[in-house]
Amino acid sequence: MADRAALAAFLRARREALQPEDVGLPRGRRRRTGGLRREEVAALCAISGDYYGRLEQPRGPHPSEQVLAAIARGLHLSLEERDHLFRIAGHTAPRRVRRGDHVSPGIMRILDRLEDTPAQVMNHLGETLVQTRPAVALLGDETAYRGFARSAHYRWFTDPASRLVHPESDHAAQSRLMAADLHGAYTHDGGRSRAAKLVDVLHQESPEFAALWTKHLVLGSHCASKRFLHAQVGALELHCQTLVDPEQSQRLVVYTAVPGTESHTNLQLLSLLPLAERTASSIDPAPPW
Repeated sequence: MADRAALAAFLRARREALQPEDVGLPRGRRRRTGGLRREEVAALCAISGDYYGRLEQPRGPHPSEQVLAAIARGLHLSLEERDHLFRIAGHTAPRRVRRGDHVSPGIMRILDRLEDTPAQVMNHLGETLVQTRPAVALLGDETAYRGFARSAHYRWFTDPASRLVHPESDHAAQSRLMAADLHGAYTHDGGRSRAAKLVDVLHQESPEFAALWTKHLVLGSHCASKRFLHAQVGALELHCQTLVDPEQSQRLVVYTAVPGTESHTNLQLLSLLPLAERTASSIDPAPPW
């Protein structure tokens, strides 16, 4: 059931919290109070001023999901605020669809400050969206892949060359991490998602993955240190720190080394190396999703 009083109070509070500059409107000299006017919000939401005014009084009709979605956009609500709006209006909150290719401005600002550090932004399917130069020097240009090969999970279980970056003794543990990570994406997204298509393909192409999948491995929140083998600078033991952007289903992964160690010295050498070139073998046909 809709809570009209709560809906009205919530709309008023969000309208009064927004400033004209927040939504691209001129403030004007005659504006005496902060916040937006009702008619301005109505215009932003593409609904009539009378209709919106009745929602705030509260004496308006029961708004549809389409109207609520328009209001959420017009008031620049976060996903949490949008879900709350739907609930107090008597609707089920929309299912959140995870989108993997757009990197938020905030994450990009952080990445821009990591020019001398291996760091990259990845989505929940293990697809690398952007890398710093040291990350390319360490791992190669992971943004060059196409099709299913965009996913680090797919490459790990289908391309032996992808494993050369880690010592062979670490491969079993890395396989478990990859399977557990993809299991989490599949559980969240469901059986008709991109994650599900990736799981189906890996079941067909990798007996190792198929065996690990039956174990229902769960990935913990701790990102442990990783050992790397680099053809030019040698061995590196790097600590992995992860910043998660839940709204975009992305994570900023940063690799660091303990100062004074050989790994720290080798890591500094990475910034002096030329960037890895894309290879023709990295280009696969686009997957059917």
